[in-house]
Amino acid sequence: MRIAHIAPAWISVPPKAYGGTENVVSSLIEEQIAQGHDVTLFSPGDAQTSARLISFFTHSLFEEGVPWEAHLKAYYHLHKSVDYLRKHAEDFDIIHTHLSSSSDMYIFPLMASLPIPFVTTLHSAFPFDRISDKWTGDADSYYMEWIAKSHMVAISESARQKAKKDFFINFIGVVHHGIAMNNVVVPQSKPENFLVWLGRLVPDKGAHIAIEVAKKAGIPLILAGIVDNNIPQARRYFKEQIEPAIDGKQIQYIGPINTKQKNDLLGRARAMLNPIQWEEPFGMVMIEAMATGCPVISFKRGAAAEIIESGVTGFLVDTPDEMLKCLAQIDSLDRHEVRKHVQEHFSACAMARNYTRLYLRVIAESEKEKGVARALLRDALAGKTFVPEVEVDTLNGVAMNTA
Repeated sequence: MRIAHIAPAWISVPPKAYGGTENVVSSLIEEQIAQGHDVTLFSPGDAQTSARLISFFTHSLFEEGVPWEAHLKAYYHLHKSVDYLRKHAEDFDIIHTHLSSSSDMYIFPLMASLPIPFVTTLHSAFPFDRISDKWTGDADSYYMEWIAKSHMVAISESARQKAKKDFFINFIGVVHHGIAMNNVVVPQSKPENFLVWLGRLVPDKGAHIAIEVAKKAGIPLILAGIVDNNIPQARRYFKEQIEPAIDGKQIQYIGPINTKQKNDLLGRARAMLNPIQWEEPFGMVMIEAMATGCPVISFKRGAAAEIIESGVTGFLVDTPDEMLKCLAQIDSLDRHEVRKHVQEHFSACAMARNYTRLYLRVIAESEKEKGVARALLRDALAGKTFVPEVEVDTLNGVAMNTA
């Protein structure tokens, strides 16, 4: 199958440090190529990929210091990508786009007139018309004009149900994220005596609660992740709630880490704490931890219950006190069984196979619609039926009802 991925322009594929969506896109592309597909990636020039790479500028936007609110270059990337696809439509069977931040919403009106079928993975949560927690607009509802006609993929059943409460979205399925297991260390039979928390240092991720639990348990905690300096709230949160607790012994902060460092850290940790404070659509960090054999204790929010098998790969809890109690049981879990759970349910191989099934369904639907349109056009030209205001797409021979 000839697949085109349009990645967001903000973070490199794969990311140098933090970047959940970009990690998923990279893993999916590499696995699709391994499974024999012909893949093209539209992404800034600092992407590292086995796919054919098409870029319109050299560096991802964060590498250039572009703030989230500045959308012009992000739009340029999307516009040029769609323009290329329009000119080379015969070279592709399916397009896969990725909705992760507000500037990605531009893809829907841009794609509306393309003759190539496409799917979009919803990586984050609505609303997208917002600036951090400072302001929220109503533009999401306007974009439903195009989104309602698009084929959307949710990354968890929890995310699908949450999105459907607010908008009419045509979800064609749920595909859980997956990771490449060949790059992950084999579980240690006896981990070291420390806990880990990993992610973006923002209140929703709950690092301050992980600190509280680790202190009460008397177990060292290593924090790893990024402070997003583009978000004032994130800088304030780190300075006021995280930094004062860092003593270099009980609580350590080691900053952003790459994939190799992450696998090593998680593989040595007794457990990962995930006290999330929001309905997170997925939670890549949980499967990244479990792939190394590291069990996860998570608050029962968002997709956590779809990822963790409580009592086997970790524990699902509701409060910090419950998290503390489960730490006493963490060493009873079999770290090889923890890893096996990810191999069976959250591998890149499984993710790619599931997307292929959805691609084939969308392509089949598209061909069926084109066949009906062509039949209507033939009948109209033969005088058998009346089709009001029919235009002919001369490139594809498709009739379009513009009434």
